[in-house]
Amino acid sequence: MTVRLDGWAVGLIGLGLMGVPMARNLHRAGAAMTVTSRRDAVVQALAAEGMQGASSPKALADALPAGAAIIVMVTDTAAVRAVITGEDGLLAGDLTGKTVIDMGTTQVTDTRELAAMVAAQGGSYVDAPVSGGQLGAEQASLSIMAGGSTEGIKRLAPIFSVLGQRFTHVGDIGAGQIAKTANQMIVGMTLDAVAEALSLAEAAGADPARVREALTGGFADSRILELHGKRMIDETFEPGGRVSVQRKDVMQALALADTVGLSLPGLAKNRQLWDEMVATGWGDLDHSAIIKLIKALKS
Repeated sequence: MTVRLDGWAVGLIGLGLMGVPMARNLHRAGAAMTVTSRRDAVVQALAAEGMQGASSPKALADALPAGAAIIVMVTDTAAVRAVITGEDGLLAGDLTGKTVIDMGTTQVTDTRELAAMVAAQGGSYVDAPVSGGQLGAEQASLSIMAGGSTEGIKRLAPIFSVLGQRFTHVGDIGAGQIAKTANQMIVGMTLDAVAEALSLAEAAGADPARVREALTGGFADSRILELHGKRMIDETFEPGGRVSVQRKDVMQALALADTVGLSLPGLAKNRQLWDEMVATGWGDLDHSAIIKLIKALKS
């Protein structure tokens, strides 16, 4: 059954590779959309499609009625903080009866602090980061992992159903970000594993495309082998998930591990690869471009 959002007022802050298709999917489902971004041209383009533009997060919050949902889809923790606590941020506007949903990847400690700030202003907060990248956003097939109250999550279920195919309420505030951190650890390390395996296959004289085909369906199969493995073979590195963002996510995972007193030696070594990717000037490529670095390494 197709989920409709008629009667919903939804704001979306952050109109990048993920935010634009998410806004369009919500709009198609009937939500009254208000959007804002640092890029005015994107706001104007979506306004031409029937959405309302706002000049800032504060203006967006003020324009929305009580009961509205405000999705934040920006790059990192610092950007989320700016959107919420900045001079023209959400806290400067009217958040009474409105729910802020952070769907990016944010540090757990910051998530809990920001949630308390929003609650003090009469709003509520849910952390609901996503996995699936730009393609998942376009196809409305994202996996969503949410932290927040049971009542709040249940109310937002229609929005999550429009944006994704899989939705899990992980626990209280911050639990969604913990799950996303685990996800990004696995993604970062698996990208390396696939890149190394395909590079070895090619260097040893086998066709990496045939090797990838042979591995599908077995224990080594994964979404990363399927999607990113093909990008590695085809050398198509237009960004769906940028190298710089993957590096940021790995750094956040290591920071969380340090906070809880856990050593993650495999992830620490994986971070070195992402550091070198950025230092080489490949930070804006898709994270599947890690194979470029692997092929450049010599024994």
